[in-house]
Amino acid sequence: MSTLSSKEPPPVVLVLDPYDDAVHTHGALAAHDLPAGRVTLHPGPGTTSDTALAHDLLAALGKPPQMTGRFRSGRQPVWEAATAWIRALPVTRLTVLRAHRLTDRRLQRLLRLRDHTGVHLTLVCHRPRIPVALHQALLPVSHTRISTFESARGHYYGTPTTWCPPLSPVGGVAPGRWITLPALDRLISYDSPSPCHGPCTPPPIDWRHRPPPKLITPATAAEVARRIHASTAHPRLAAALAGAIFTGASFQQLATARTEDSDGAAVLALHDPTRYTDGCAAYPVPEWARVFLRAAVHFAQLAPTEDQRLLASLDDRALLLRSAEAAKLRPPQPPAGRRTSPRGHVEWTWREREEAERHSGLLTGASLRRSVSRRS
Repeated sequence: MSTLSSKEPPPVVLVLDPYDDAVHTHGALAAHDLPAGRVTLHPGPGTTSDTALAHDLLAALGKPPQMTGRFRSGRQPVWEAATAWIRALPVTRLTVLRAHRLTDRRLQRLLRLRDHTGVHLTLVCHRPRIPVALHQALLPVSHTRISTFESARGHYYGTPTTWCPPLSPVGGVAPGRWITLPALDRLISYDSPSPCHGPCTPPPIDWRHRPPPKLITPATAAEVARRIHASTAHPRLAAALAGAIFTGASFQQLATARTEDSDGAAVLALHDPTRYTDGCAAYPVPEWARVFLRAAVHFAQLAPTEDQRLLASLDDRALLLRSAEAAKLRPPQPPAGRRTSPRGHVEWTWREREEAERHSGLLTGASLRRSVSRRS
């Protein structure tokens, strides 16, 4: 699978602000509008690390700047994650302030990001002279120079906005209030599916083995999506959490998803040829969750060839639960008298424990009845 944008990226725009006029900085920041596909990146001062720049970019995308998890390469794949989110959201314009301070390595990272995503890249130089690193980086690249604020604002920064949904709760749910989702009851079920290892085209899920998860309202779906966006920068964890909500599947089932089974993010295929739970089945992806699946697909395309999993692996269970708790999403909780953990802690195993106790009671009752029958 190609990791490059299918189209030739647009020319880079270099905005010249020789006197460091505040109107350029204010105009670019005011134009930041993630729902409209416009992002303004203001690099943090005091560092020349390209990884730190990726953290700044994730923050500009409304994500936590750090990526939690275990990574085979020993480093956080923050540039891969930022690239995946830009392609999935999608972001069409990226304006980078303080471009005169960027090192050659940082500039090359931004140019590769442009190649991968096709984003319109605007660099703002707040100095009378263009630094050597910036000049050399743009030499082999098609670019345009703009020297007036009016041209920059009208064509490259974008129209300022005062409304930014990703930063505001929706659906009438307070930011600190828990959302209880019955679909998460089975997230840490003790299922043991055996994934397919060969070609497989799963049929649509028929819900013969369990009832489908309860549909959530559009307002709740919008708030759930907002919280998942803000809770993790890891595309695989975000997609796994969204997948658990619309499939009601266990974490073991979700771990069987493969990159080749995602049909334009409209379907999520899970595998279980032994039919431990649902068998091999394809689940329709609701509109609110498709951005997470698209990001996971793009992230897998950028991952090393030996790591082509679509969603979080079994080793990431604790990380997924922490992401859900950070988003204030939980399954139904036990009554106060049946809690086994301190108040305020999420009990993920309550439903599983209740079912196990019920099953144990049925077995004990059957054993007693057989014993009485033999004595009589």
